Amino acid sequence: MVQLTETHAVNQKAIEELKLQIKRLNSKAGQLKMDLHDLAEGLPNDYQKLTALAAETYEVYRQLNQMKCQLKKWEKHYEI
Repeated sequence: MVQLTETHAVNQKAIEELKLQIKRLNSKAGQLKMDLHDLAEGLPNDYQKLTALAAETYEVYRQLNQMKCQLKKWEKHYEI
């Protein structure tokens, strides 16, 4: 029974850490979205930066989606 409690605590810690990572990445994603929007509004100026910024924005949102899916799985699996 003690082992179950310790395992649950470790899993809760992992879930909280993942939530913190999601929060940080979500903030970065929002900033990239605004940067991409600003760049698009200024086109054709700085068009050379468009593909790199779009790729970075895409990657951050892809990672964010993966993390959110993982969080849902963990929360569902470890719910009491």
